Amino acid sequence: MSEGFTNVAGQRLDVPDPNVALQGTTVGGSAYKIIGTTLQAVILNMRNGANIYTETGSLSWMGDGIDMNTNMGGGLGGMFKRVVSGESLFIVDYVAKREGAMVAYSSDFPGKIVPVNLAQGQSLIAQRGAFLVAEKTVALSVAWNRKLGAGFFGGEGLVMQRFDGPGTFFVSFDGEIVEYTLQPGERLKVDTGHVAMFEPTVNFDVEMVKGVKNILFGGEGLFFATLTGPGRVWLQTMPMAKLAGAIFKYLPSGGEGKSGGMNVNLGDLFKG
Repeated sequence: MSEGFTNVAGQRLDVPDPNVALQGTTVGGSAYKIIGTTLQAVILNMRNGANIYTETGSLSWMGDGIDMNTNMGGGLGGMFKRVVSGESLFIVDYVAKREGAMVAYSSDFPGKIVPVNLAQGQSLIAQRGAFLVAEKTVALSVAWNRKLGAGFFGGEGLVMQRFDGPGTFFVSFDGEIVEYTLQPGERLKVDTGHVAMFEPTVNFDVEMVKGVKNILFGGEGLFFATLTGPGRVWLQTMPMAKLAGAIFKYLPSGGEGKSGGMNVNLGDLFKG
């Protein structure tokens, strides 16, 4: 909202429109815009007959002219894959019955909504739970990491989400997004949880932190995710798990307080 916003009692209230961070057209021809800065939403104006899908509970608001259909999305096998990849049991299809029908979806954590346009045969792999909404032509599946070390010790590495084109999908990442292009053989070591998305040509693995002092006193955990090129990598600056861990330190222990409620010193929580 603009800092110069005012409202006179008894007159019409006109709230300024939110900032438009990005706008464009999906591969299927539906217009979209992403609004907001840190708590974003994507608003789609769908072409007549367009079909998009989300997990249940993702809808924020919609206008007239859209049919909703909650379904198993591929039967029991599809349900199992979605649960494993961090999504809900069912999916919801949204089909536009008139030109420009409007529907909106919001992120549930401070960060960025990223639109991705895929060509036929093009794929991307994203962190578990990143999926927000996609055109029906986009196939969502589980990307299993066959290296057990990456799964058991890499936190996010065992099960990820794979998106196969053609079509447009939207993902929601935590904090800001940083992109790197890795050359063949070039490696990037990343604290687990910061890996948001990468191209299938990138090799994802996990290696142990070297040095006894680094392990005992480094405070960075025992393992790094290693990403080896060629290909592009997208990292997120504020993983939800890391923020939750920071807040957890300010929660009272079982023996403190009588109310059992949350006793957080906001001054300590947000000081530099």
